[in-house]
Amino acid sequence: MYMPSNAVDVKVTGAVGTIVLNRPDRRNALTRAMLAQLGEALSDLRLEKRVRVIILTGAGSAFCAGMDVHEMHAAATLPDTDKTQDWGDTAEAYRDVVSQMIELPKPIIASVNGPAVAGGAGLVLASDIVVATPAAQFGLPEPRRGIIAGVVAPLLAFRVGGGPAARLLLTSAVYPADEALRLGIYHELIDEPRLWARCAQLAEECAAGAPEAVQLSKRLLYETIGEHLGTQLSVGAAMSATARTTEAAQEGLTAFVEKRRPEWK
Repeated sequence: MYMPSNAVDVKVTGAVGTIVLNRPDRRNALTRAMLAQLGEALSDLRLEKRVRVIILTGAGSAFCAGMDVHEMHAAATLPDTDKTQDWGDTAEAYRDVVSQMIELPKPIIASVNGPAVAGGAGLVLASDIVVATPAAQFGLPEPRRGIIAGVVAPLLAFRVGGGPAARLLLTSAVYPADEALRLGIYHELIDEPRLWARCAQLAEECAAGAPEAVQLSKRLLYETIGEHLGTQLSVGAAMSATARTTEAAQEGLTAFVEKRRPEWK
């Protein structure tokens, strides 16, 4: 049933389906192929009747470092037409996964075992309940790489409001876990040894409710308070793709790969 992959692992235990981002050597950075595998895993767990709750986590010491910068940098060397197409496809693929998480009728619990930045921060924001360790930094450093958090920005504003979102987006800040907790991005901080047990306990609490009632509650939230999110995510994907075609993006991504400070014009 599940797409075989060493980058996205899926397990089912009772009523809980677990998705593990499994590239610990690259801090679980997302490639295009990995996004496709993540989307397939979400679709499979949506159809699996015995699964009532999904837990999303990362292997190793990080939750997710966002999109794979090396893959993005390689795309920057393509001819302009191919480059635009590639980055547009990537932005849309990421938007589709985020939309899929929001629209999934089953609760998603993010078990944030380490830093969640850039696209990884977006996966946290697309989850319904977030439990993190004290080491789980949260941030959107994209502008320092010459790009923008186009898809993540609407989700951030939806979760924490316009003011805190503006500060985080414009400063490219990476917050410690306690600041993410204060803002309501993280809902609980738990020491690493107890993280999984706490997420499993929350999953049991969600599964104790009537499936129809839980599903309707999630639908109510995203079709009322978040009724415009779908449009905003699409606009964000388009803006993100546009930002990646600029000279600033090429310089920022090159500087990151070369481990130096970017030289902005």
